[in-house]
Amino acid sequence: MSPIATDQYETLKVAITDNILTVTLNRPHKKNAMSFKVVRELIALAGRISKDKMIRAVILNGAEGTFCAGIDLGDLNHPKNKVFAFWELIKPWQSSFQRVCLAWRDVPVPVIAVLEGYCIGAGLQLALACDVRISHPDCKLSIMEAKWGLVPDMGLTQSAFGVVREDVLKELAMSARIIDANEGKALGLVSHCSETPLEQAQQLAAEFAERSPDAVLASKRIINAMHHQPATTLYKEKVWQLRMMLGQNRKLALRKAKQASTAFGKRQFR
Repeated sequence: MSPIATDQYETLKVAITDNILTVTLNRPHKKNAMSFKVVRELIALAGRISKDKMIRAVILNGAEGTFCAGIDLGDLNHPKNKVFAFWELIKPWQSSFQRVCLAWRDVPVPVIAVLEGYCIGAGLQLALACDVRISHPDCKLSIMEAKWGLVPDMGLTQSAFGVVREDVLKELAMSARIIDANEGKALGLVSHCSETPLEQAQQLAAEFAERSPDAVLASKRIINAMHHQPATTLYKEKVWQLRMMLGQNRKLALRKAKQASTAFGKRQFR
């Protein structure tokens, strides 16, 4: 039995069956929104998985029928977290917000995301960094950041590259439109739709586990390398997010979310 099975987390549940690790985002009272604590615990867990040679596959899901409803805005906007958030955006290497997603591309086993309920904003960026996404047809998906006057900055330039067409990604990111999983599958965001997504994920994980773990790892590494993006693209995510957070239209976006008649100011940047 992997020692990870005995690890204790505040925001995650972990379970191992036949060397397949199931990781559950466990903040159902917040629709599993990604708090700073979730970010830290997911990064730590991904590091543990990378060192554990017994694990053959990972299933990532959310508690009580919701994958992840995005970043926890209460956490993000809390004054005590502003210094941390700005440091993450100005430091010259990957931010924690990028790492929490991209870490799942780096782990040496296949990662299957099970999408139910809502998969929005940070949740969708996390799902895109997984190797396979199996969704319930009723799941709602969105690159939601533009609604809040922000830009997706959690590794989207890496995780979506080669998965979703560029024009589709632009449209979704610019509009913040919510779509269902069937449309998401047609657009490439979703690998499979299923009325029982967890069961299908378990079957697929068991199929992966039947193969040589080295061959599975090699397949993941070489296919990821097909769509490698330079680190400078991640830095651009952070630079633009800083501009959004410091700009006047960010404040208006928050107001518009509550009062639709709010008008944006002129474009500040070029």
